[in-house]
Amino acid sequence: MILGIQILGALFGMMMLYISYMNFKRKDFTVVEGLFWMGAWVAFIVVSFFPDIISPLVKTLSLARAMDLFIILGFMFLVASIFYCYTLLRKLQKKMEQIVRKIAIKK
Repeated sequence: MILGIQILGALFGMMMLYISYMNFKRKDFTVVEGLFWMGAWVAFIVVSFFPDIISPLVKTLSLARAMDLFIILGFMFLVASIFYCYTLLRKLQKKMEQIVRKIAIKK
């Protein structure tokens, strides 16, 4: 039996799949990025409808519920995303310092 939360999850996955496709079409994503995100959202939709697919992984990791796995993966993704954004910001900051110094020296 399909639950309301499964329908909500599938609708969210379809919306994100559409947004990823539109970003790919606008050339905001490379082919690899587009395929990665579209594949991730398709997997999200499949797991929304068939959550028993991940049961072997949950048992292997000795977790009590599948939700525990999703929470752990969510935190890992957030930490990795924040670290990646931080490194990009630092690179941008260094480049801006160099540009400002060059402009200041010329004047």
